[in-house]
Amino acid sequence: MPIRIPDQLPAAEVLRKENIFVMPETRAVSQDIRPLKVMLLNLMPKKIETENQILRLLSNTPLQIDVHLLRIDHRVSKNTPKEHIDRFYRDFDKLRNDNYDGLIITGAPLGLTPFEDVYYWEQICEIIHWSKTHVTSTLFLCWAAQVALHVLYGMPRITLDHKLSGVYAHQTVGGHNPLLRGFDDSFLAPLSRNAAFPIDAIEKYTDLDILAVHPQEGELYLAASQDLRQVFVTGHPEYDASTLDNEYRRDIRAGISPVIPYNYYPDNNPDNPPQSTWRSHGSLLYSNWLNYCVYQITPYDLKGLPGKSI
Repeated sequence: MPIRIPDQLPAAEVLRKENIFVMPETRAVSQDIRPLKVMLLNLMPKKIETENQILRLLSNTPLQIDVHLLRIDHRVSKNTPKEHIDRFYRDFDKLRNDNYDGLIITGAPLGLTPFEDVYYWEQICEIIHWSKTHVTSTLFLCWAAQVALHVLYGMPRITLDHKLSGVYAHQTVGGHNPLLRGFDDSFLAPLSRNAAFPIDAIEKYTDLDILAVHPQEGELYLAASQDLRQVFVTGHPEYDASTLDNEYRRDIRAGISPVIPYNYYPDNNPDNPPQSTWRSHGSLLYSNWLNYCVYQITPYDLKGLPGKSI
């Protein structure tokens, strides 16, 4: 089954050109089936780009997915047309009484910003707490994973003395956890963060199942609560081949003098176009999350979603 998104969302045309089956709302409403309701809280500046990336991975499953876009930042965006946000994004106040099968909270370029200085700090804390009783399973990506560990477990914000940017090898350590079904023992995934996720801190502050680690840095990559209702990913498996390149050149223009992303450009030469080496991992991770953490657990009638908290 395809993803179900608004007819005029730019991602629809992008994904169709990639031979991905996208079902417009006008057709979906005529089918006698309950799609999975998935909310996307998109905190990234280039919202259309992130929509394309996330929706691409959500489409790689036989399940029908009904995606709702959520916003909590009402400041004028420098990277996304206001008309796009006003047309396709909804405010939390209009959705807070609804239940969802899944929620994805993206990363944000706030790795060096203290939590209390984040413009929408109170709103994101509220949504994380709300998700415990209104969402079957929530997927936290990168900066959102750091925030959720703090909000749900009281883990302090930890910052690296260097930015991790590049494509790193990770190792699975989670045994037979369903999120890892089909994974190789070692896999590649993009990282782009200043946030730190040391294994010893995860073990000290949480009871999460640690599923994959970045052995070079002693850092967490993938973890989940034992009931699979909270899943934490400290990287960006959704990134396009060019995303790290765009970030690298943005930082150069800003005078930051960034280090060349690790294991990313052929021959470590930024003049060579990068290629995706992690796409299969990203697709498998999202498919496993949708199947084993959402579809296999969620009730048919979302009104019966249990208010179970961690």
